Amino acid sequence: MDTYDILLYGSYLLILIGAIVAVVMPLINSLDNPKSLLKTVVGIVGVGVLFFIAYSISSNEVLPKFEADPFNLTPEGSQLVGGMLITTYVLSLVTIGSIFVTEVTKAIK
Repeated sequence: MDTYDILLYGSYLLILIGAIVAVVMPLINSLDNPKSLLKTVVGIVGVGVLFFIAYSISSNEVLPKFEADPFNLTPEGSQLVGGMLITTYVLSLVTIGSIFVTEVTKAIK
């Protein structure tokens, strides 16, 4: 095993630990204030509903060149990717819009 491999696996481990801590610590802190946990649940449910709508309207069409090796894309996989893309587009537009509204509001004040 090369030094690069060891460092790469070490970085994977540190990323995993960081992701776990980033999820678990706010949950532990929110046990003192359950109302803040409710806001988190509403946000997660909202993103889930948005993804369901995006998944429902996305197409399951697969071009013949993507059905073969090395992609092996199925219609269900194509629809899942389409739903994720539409969700990303909507959330990006909402983010850009909220940044714009915030800056305009700050300029007016």
